[in-house]
Amino acid sequence: MSTQDLGEIVSDFSRFYILTILYEGPHHGYSIITKFKKRIGKDVSPSMVYPFLSQLEKKGLVKHLLKPVGEKKKKVFELTEKGRELCRILFKRFSALVSVAIEPSLAVCASCGCKVYEGGHREVINGKEMTFCCVHCAASYKREAPRKSASRMH
Repeated sequence: MSTQDLGEIVSDFSRFYILTILYEGPHHGYSIITKFKKRIGKDVSPSMVYPFLSQLEKKGLVKHLLKPVGEKKKKVFELTEKGRELCRILFKRFSALVSVAIEPSLAVCASCGCKVYEGGHREVINGKEMTFCCVHCAASYKREAPRKSASRMH
């Protein structure tokens, strides 16, 4: 799939989010609309959702089955394997964008090296404020630090 195809299919965040909902499992149109509203806090228009689902279906990214939902039969949409692969590509790209956006605000645990986005545990050790992911890493660091400095002296 070309970059142009990707841009055409996912031209805005709403479409991207519809794909994430479908990636979680099969849904009928109204279910997509209500799940979108619940998670994002904004309405998404049926006049955007249904044509988008039709576009995905024409490209072989989504298929639908008529399934009973309550007393009615509704079109339940699900991603094809090609659609799931598209989502994996998009998720990797989105993940890279998010990483670039949040990287400056990350702290690194002084003990284990994991990245800490929010919170974490801070302690002043030898007059220096240090960041740890948790109290356990802080305790581990304090146990190991004297041994590491002693081994450097020999």
